[in-house]
Amino acid sequence: MPNGMSYNSYVIVDEKIAVMDTVEVDFARQWFQNLQNVLGNRKPDYLIVQHMEPDHSANISNFMKKYPQAMIVASAKAFEMIKNFFGTEFVKNRIVVSDGDMLSLGKHKLLFVTAPMVHWPEVIFTYDSTEKTLFSADAFGKFGALDIQEEWVGEARRYYFGIVGKYGLWVQKVFKKLENWNIQRICPLHGPILSKNIKYYMDLYNTWSCYQPEEDGVLIAYTSIYGNTKQAVMLLEKKLKEKGCPGVCIKDLARCDMTEAVAEAFRYSKLVLATTTYNAELFPAMREFITWLTERNFCNRIVGFIGNGSWGPIAAMLMKEKLEKSKVKFTEADVKIISALNEESIAQLEMLAEELCSSS
Repeated sequence: MPNGMSYNSYVIVDEKIAVMDTVEVDFARQWFQNLQNVLGNRKPDYLIVQHMEPDHSANISNFMKKYPQAMIVASAKAFEMIKNFFGTEFVKNRIVVSDGDMLSLGKHKLLFVTAPMVHWPEVIFTYDSTEKTLFSADAFGKFGALDIQEEWVGEARRYYFGIVGKYGLWVQKVFKKLENWNIQRICPLHGPILSKNIKYYMDLYNTWSCYQPEEDGVLIAYTSIYGNTKQAVMLLEKKLKEKGCPGVCIKDLARCDMTEAVAEAFRYSKLVLATTTYNAELFPAMREFITWLTERNFCNRIVGFIGNGSWGPIAAMLMKEKLEKSKVKFTEADVKIISALNEESIAQLEMLAEELCSSS
């Protein structure tokens, strides 16, 4: 994460005060100072725990030592995890909430909705019906610190498929719970507050969690040992662009960030996997990439293959085997390279490019 990471905690100040989640343990001192600056002489009445992953929950015990009068508001599953992490469930300071429960702070009315497996089983979302604000735990988060100016969607896509992507069905279940809510602002635990064009963000999350392509285009993900497979990839890219295929992206899996390659695979409608046979298996980076995809329910795509090998060229067969349980469509055209490109494999590349540009 070259641009860092934000750990967001929110405070709602009303007749009663609610603090929304804590932060990663290394930022405890700064977080408590920020709280003091906001609270002044007042003390918080509630700590609302939406997610128990330690980058958000690590300071629960420290918070309770500093504010022993506060009540912890969380799901039943979260209190089990609190005991596992801190050795106590804070029995005298606990309020267990579930779907439809409400907490009044005065003017602000907080409604709770369970969001299990988005992306841990204990997660809750909190909706401030007064401010029309959804506190969305890790959902709608992104990589990058808040002082970095960058497009939201790229790092949000990488964040989603790296962290939440396996649980699209559960994201859809939460969407159904939220469909009648008037959401005008989203406050995630990572990344910026979203306050404009909420429909854009909701639509993207709906697309991602349904495992549908975001754009029509081709990702070519490859590994190459001596450069011959890379040469085939470059030639395929050239042919695709000549035929007017939109959105051609290339990732060298041995050198790029794996999470970026995974995000691009889910972004585009088509994928070409190109690699060499290695120790009668796949080159390790390609094997890892396919595992990342299948663990995240990769589906609804068209997939083509370029396999290379000098004396046992079985890479394409192995890649297909690893994807055989995924709901993807294999291209009819395959490219088989024996050491280096020749007239036959170049012709196969032409057929693969033609099929990719004409299929949908």
